[in-house]
Amino acid sequence: MGTIWQAVRSAVFIAEMYLAMAYYALVWTPLVLWRKENAVRAIHAYCRHVRASAALIVGLRSEVRGTVPSGDALVAAKHQSFFDIIMLCSVLPRPRFVMKKELMRTPIVGWYARRIGCVAVDRGKRGQAVRAMLDGAQRGPGVPSQLVIYPQGTRVPPGQHRPYKPGTAALYDALGLPCVPVAANVGVFWPKRSLMRRPGLAVIEFLEPVAPGLPAAELMSRLEASVEQASDRLMAEAGFTAPSTPG
Repeated sequence: MGTIWQAVRSAVFIAEMYLAMAYYALVWTPLVLWRKENAVRAIHAYCRHVRASAALIVGLRSEVRGTVPSGDALVAAKHQSFFDIIMLCSVLPRPRFVMKKELMRTPIVGWYARRIGCVAVDRGKRGQAVRAMLDGAQRGPGVPSQLVIYPQGTRVPPGQHRPYKPGTAALYDALGLPCVPVAANVGVFWPKRSLMRRPGLAVIEFLEPVAPGLPAAELMSRLEASVEQASDRLMAEAGFTAPSTPG
């Protein structure tokens, strides 16, 4: 019975989350058309709403640990679900994302993404995609911002591993910014390709920044080690036990 009730609560929460997205977009659109800066305020308001409604409806509380960067920074984050995006956007002063080109065409999300200066990437074109990403990143909004990239390139469920891609190192070298790793346990409660939202404490944690100037290989080694170890710690804290590796 408990599982059924949680599934019902999850469905109510998901419906409320998307209805709220439409509502916030409608209310804020005149202000966003007037000034681009209002797009960031609208996103902050919506993401804080989702965090509050997740706690209220499905019992999914959320916590942000570590020092949130306030100036120009490259944020290299663990990506497990849509909720870690919500949490990042709720606290970063001026977030913008490296994101799939297809998402730029989606209603509401794509329009707001363009307004805040997100960088579109065509993942099927590799070399061209990297050059386009660097060009888009260097055409920043002209004010301090935090460019978020997911080094593994996609959502990775707890207990699974995907290699870290070189795009992060390319941005780090080209932009000359500190790289701030972010760990997460969010996928324990908000699984990939599932409608169930589980109660508990979802955490993202901003880790020690990596200063500019490291060779690419050293950056990626440090980044992967810090993000994966911290994410494993947070997931264990949430009660998740990674499956054992054969052999």
